[in-house]
Amino acid sequence: MTYDFTTVLDRAGHDCLAADRIPFDGVRPDEGFDVIPMWVADMAFPTAPPVLDAIKQRMEMPNFGYFALPKEYYQAIINWHKTRNGVEGLEAKDIGYENGVLGGLSSALQAFTTPGEKILVHSPTYVGFTHTFDDTGRVAVHSPLVRDEQGVWRMDYEDMDRKLKENDIHFAVFCSPHNPCGRVWERGEIEQAMEVYRRNDCVVFSDEVGSYHVIYSDYLRARMQRQGRLSHYNEPNILSVHALIGAYRDGGAWCDEMIRVIDGNVEYACAFIREHFPGVSVMRPQGTYMLYLDCGAWCRKQGVTIYSVLERGVRCGVIWQNGESFYWPDTIRMNLALPKSRLVEAMDRLKTYVFI
Repeated sequence: MTYDFTTVLDRAGHDCLAADRIPFDGVRPDEGFDVIPMWVADMAFPTAPPVLDAIKQRMEMPNFGYFALPKEYYQAIINWHKTRNGVEGLEAKDIGYENGVLGGLSSALQAFTTPGEKILVHSPTYVGFTHTFDDTGRVAVHSPLVRDEQGVWRMDYEDMDRKLKENDIHFAVFCSPHNPCGRVWERGEIEQAMEVYRRNDCVVFSDEVGSYHVIYSDYLRARMQRQGRLSHYNEPNILSVHALIGAYRDGGAWCDEMIRVIDGNVEYACAFIREHFPGVSVMRPQGTYMLYLDCGAWCRKQGVTIYSVLERGVRCGVIWQNGESFYWPDTIRMNLALPKSRLVEAMDRLKTYVFI
C-alpha cells in the first residue's frame, strides 16, 4: 500500500466535530471504552498527500490577499471529469464555486422557488437537505424509495410523477450516490427519473458531493450565480482552491487506493452484520462510505426502540448516528471510512454489548 490508511489519528481537540461531540444528550461511553467516532460523514484517514502538498506550496508565498479563481482551478476540474468520468465538452464557463453543497442548494432554492413552495426529494432523505428546506421556508415532499427482492433501493417513478402533479412541484433534489442509502443510480434509472422531471417541468438540483456547480444552461447558470452573489458569502478560501487543484490534478492514485480500502471495510462490515446481527439488514453501499442499517426486525423481536440500540452503542464507545433523522424508521447510519483496526474493534463491541 502506497498511502497511509492504517494510522489511528487522535483527532480530539483538533477541530474535529466527529471526535469532539457525542450527539446523544446525557449519554457517554462507560468507563473503559474509548470513543470510536462513526457518525459524521468525515473520513478518519490522513488527508491525501497531494492536497497537503498543494497547500504547503501555496503557503510558501506568505500573503493571502484578494484573488480570482485561477485557470488551474477550472482546468483541474475539467481534466478530472474527462479522465475519470469520460465527460467531454465541459468548459470553464460551466463551472462555478459553491461554498459547500448545502450553500449551493440554498442558492438554487432561492433562485428557482419561493417560500412555502414544495420540493420533491427521495426518502430516506439526507438530513442536510431537510434542514436547508426548513431554513429557507420550503416544504419537503418525500417520495419513498422501495427495496426490491435483493434488498436494493429503487426509485418509484409512478410515486414521483404523482406527487409532482398533486403538489404542483417544479423543483426536485436528486442525490447520487444516494445519501444515506449508498445507491449509485444506473444510467437507465437516471434517464427514467429525468424524464419524469421533464414531463413535470422540474428544475433538478443534482447532488454529487462536489463543492462547485456544473451548469450548462446559460439561463439557469445566470440565475444561480446571481443568487449566490446576493449574500456576499459565496467566496472561496485561497487554501481550499489550491487543495482542490492538488486533489484533482495529482490525487487520482490516492483516490483509487482509498476506494479499495473502503471497499474492503464495507465487505468486512456487511459480512460481519449478516453473520452476527440477525434481524439487521443492510444494502452494500455502491458509492459512499456510509452504511445504513435497518434494525426494524431486530428491534421488534427484542421489544426495544432504536434509541435504546443507539444508546447501547454509545455506552460501549461506538458513536453512530440516528438514521431516523433521514426519514426512515428503526435505522442507524455508520461511517466506515476509518482504519480497519478501529472498524474491527467497533464491530466486536457491537456484537458483545449491543446485538446480543
